[in-house]
Amino acid sequence: MKRFLYNYIIPYAGLIIVRLLSATYRITVINPEIEESIFARGEVPIYISWHQRFFPGITFFARRHRISIMISKSKDGDFIARIVNILGWTAVRGSSTKAGKEALGELKTRARTGCTIGHIVDGPKGPFGVVKPGLLAIAQHSGMPILPAITSSPHPWIFGSWDRFMVPRPFSRVIILFDRETYVPADIDEEGFERIRSDIQDRLHRLYRDADAYWNTPSHG
Repeated sequence: MKRFLYNYIIPYAGLIIVRLLSATYRITVINPEIEESIFARGEVPIYISWHQRFFPGITFFARRHRISIMISKSKDGDFIARIVNILGWTAVRGSSTKAGKEALGELKTRARTGCTIGHIVDGPKGPFGVVKPGLLAIAQHSGMPILPAITSSPHPWIFGSWDRFMVPRPFSRVIILFDRETYVPADIDEEGFERIRSDIQDRLHRLYRDADAYWNTPSHG
């Protein structure tokens, strides 16, 4: 019975809740031309987000593109992968930093067929706000551009997790902000690799501050 609940009842109940809640959101996309220009060039992006803020994008991006996400080969990963697949994403099992050649190869193959990639840069367990090198490894091996997909909403629910996970309340306004893309050269050295990683990390912190400040302006508050 526990296995049945874990494998079927809980994931599908969660799916219903996520879809019902997400259907109430009023989403505004800022800088859509950045994403559009990537597809216009015949490329597909790696969408990136903090773990804290990815909830509003779960159904939004699944409705628009075929999207894959790398999930570890662990017991917890088995459960997460099941939920991800039910939600309409595709789970690619493996780690980008530990024995991840097969997973990276699969992501690259999916990219060539037009599948986009979603990546939680500081997940699954933190530390919060630290971009892990796995993101750059995916971009380096695939040639795909890294595209920040920043979400914000006023007065979200905040949970007591390691990252203070945020979920917009029903009928909330939500913004999804795209920022300029970043490429990781295939032949980059260790110093250049760290420079790009640090730049993306600093930029994400700034972008999230700017996105949250959106609600403080008179026309949006």
